[in-house]
Amino acid sequence: MKHIWREGNSVDLLINGEEFFPRAFERIRQARREVLLETFIVLEDKVGLELQQALICAARNGAHVEVIVDGYGTVDLSNEYLAALRDAGVRVHVFDPQPRRFGMRTNLFRRLHRKIVVVDSEVAYVGGINFTAVHLGDYGPGAKQDYAVEVCGPIVMDIRHASLNLFRHARKEPPLPLRPENRHSQRFAGSSRVMLALRDNRHHTSDIEDHYLRAIRSANYRLVVANAYFFPGYRMLRELRNAARRGVQVTLVLQGEPDMPWVRNCSTSLYTYLLRGGVVIHEYCERPLHGKVALMDSEWVTVGSSNLDPLSLALNLEANLFIRDPKLNQQLHDHLMALSRKHCSQITENKAARGLWWRAPLTFLSFHFLRHFPAIAGSLPAHTPRLEPLVPEEEPEEPSGIPALEQQEKAL
Repeated sequence: MKHIWREGNSVDLLINGEEFFPRAFERIRQARREVLLETFIVLEDKVGLELQQALICAARNGAHVEVIVDGYGTVDLSNEYLAALRDAGVRVHVFDPQPRRFGMRTNLFRRLHRKIVVVDSEVAYVGGINFTAVHLGDYGPGAKQDYAVEVCGPIVMDIRHASLNLFRHARKEPPLPLRPENRHSQRFAGSSRVMLALRDNRHHTSDIEDHYLRAIRSANYRLVVANAYFFPGYRMLRELRNAARRGVQVTLVLQGEPDMPWVRNCSTSLYTYLLRGGVVIHEYCERPLHGKVALMDSEWVTVGSSNLDPLSLALNLEANLFIRDPKLNQQLHDHLMALSRKHCSQITENKAARGLWWRAPLTFLSFHFLRHFPAIAGSLPAHTPRLEPLVPEEEPEEPSGIPALEQQEKAL
């Protein structure tokens, strides 16, 4: 895939499920031609049920509806849930399904972590929000802070083509003819320049990381990174510190209330190195941070699914949009700075140095192990990740001629 900046797009920032779900579900319900949806997690909670009804509505409108969920992130959807989608004509596929071993999921690596929705070739959604109620504020203390964008304009066709390339692998039979592309989506819809970058394990192994590195190196006066799982490689750590040393105001907003405690332990092992270079670090403490966003100077923004850790940067399938839009840049900057002031704890060198004497050897070993972890993990699976239809299991048939109740009575 070529990385091309598309001119003439409109981009709306959507913060948390409260803004994302109503917008995306309404667009899906109004679909008349095509819905393509990729996600890591779908849960059968109130959000998952609303997604189901929106997809069914689109299919009944005559739209061709295709869904891919990840085989590790999405588990245990009920037969009733899947049957309702199948009966409406929605095609659901699972990415890299693997059997459980002793009740545990074994397909840990090379996950489909992208979150993409494309409707009628006119509008697309890209970000980090899964289809589960955990992204809603009323979920409770575990509700996650996250981001997505709604885009219209020429970039939508790039996103659609990227999604179709993955969906085509789902069909062992010849692909069904999809509806013709909507040329209306190629008209200018705004003033934003947008580029799609993907990460896969074949041709685009470091594309998202490379775009981050270019932005860090070219920053002139400000750089803000808000990322849920922060444990990048040495190149990015060095570039962040170098940017701060040349006078760029480098601010990191990281997890202070993580959904997985070990994540924070990995991140904190890097704090001293960054702080001594002049990087400012805030830990967001109101709720678990799940966002993957960044901004640079007055125009550049990225929103997507990629964390800055070994899994996202070297193993998972990811999708980020890189955007040049001064208004969006300022909106995201104001939002993140408000989070930093109201809901974050700033990390100082003294805080970071507590316990450093015993953590230093562990930090050294952990850092160098995780640097090589993708190569180790990538060599473990002997299979090639694949897509399979996700269909409800067949119910066992009752014995012919004798109702189930009579069978029970005879057994008694």
